[in-house]
Amino acid sequence: MRMTDFSSLVTTWFHTNAGKLIWLLLVTAVAFVADRVVSRVLRKVLDRSQIPSASIFINLTRTVIWVLAAAMVLQPVFGINPTTLVTALGVGGVALSLGLKDTIANVIGGFGLMLGRVIQPGDLVSIQGVSGTVVDITWRHSMIETRAGDRMVIPNSILNTASLTKLTPINEGMVTVEFTAKASSDLNEVSRDLVACVAQATAGVAQEGRGPIVKFVGFSPYGVTGQVLVFAAPGILLSTVRDLATRAIAETGQRYLVEDGGSADNV
Repeated sequence: MRMTDFSSLVTTWFHTNAGKLIWLLLVTAVAFVADRVVSRVLRKVLDRSQIPSASIFINLTRTVIWVLAAAMVLQPVFGINPTTLVTALGVGGVALSLGLKDTIANVIGGFGLMLGRVIQPGDLVSIQGVSGTVVDITWRHSMIETRAGDRMVIPNSILNTASLTKLTPINEGMVTVEFTAKASSDLNEVSRDLVACVAQATAGVAQEGRGPIVKFVGFSPYGVTGQVLVFAAPGILLSTVRDLATRAIAETGQRYLVEDGGSADNV
């Protein structure tokens, strides 16, 4: 085939399908603009309302826009009847749903979490022993960010069945350091000294305006058992606060803390 014949065929094809191409480009451009504008507006509306601004709602809206755009070009451009396509999808939908049952469960789980207000972005939660802040809830999974900056991705279907605890900022940042005081110790003096030393040691990493608390919780064969509660500031690792508090207690409490369970000096 000569180059002239090929050019003639291309020109003829463009002339024949010019209307279809224009319609395809027009619908695509409108859908693209609508996608950007609606997503931006929806995000602002969700931020101002009481509805949690999770990406699952925005992604669903974007999907609807592009599905409608595809339906508008199927018949005029590709000659495919949307009704026939829907019928064909219905026949294969059963097999497809079996293969995508986990994905479908995650999507339904995501809507259940959001509409039921079980969790929202910004909530402090504890899931399967991991505590952190809910960063986002997508159509398939939820993302939890720990104090260390790690992001844990959890499928929504698991969140709907797993045990979940919503925490307050105080409980989420609480660090517990256990100790044992000698039985003959003045507990009021022990409490004052431990509060003072721990408060000084953790001044830069503890929550502002909330000092450490000393609680005596019971007895052991070696003396009186107690706990020092320290409240870590946001963004500070709990292990850092626990280390500073433990060092302060070890240096200050030598007079009244049990050093060796079998020693007679602990009485």
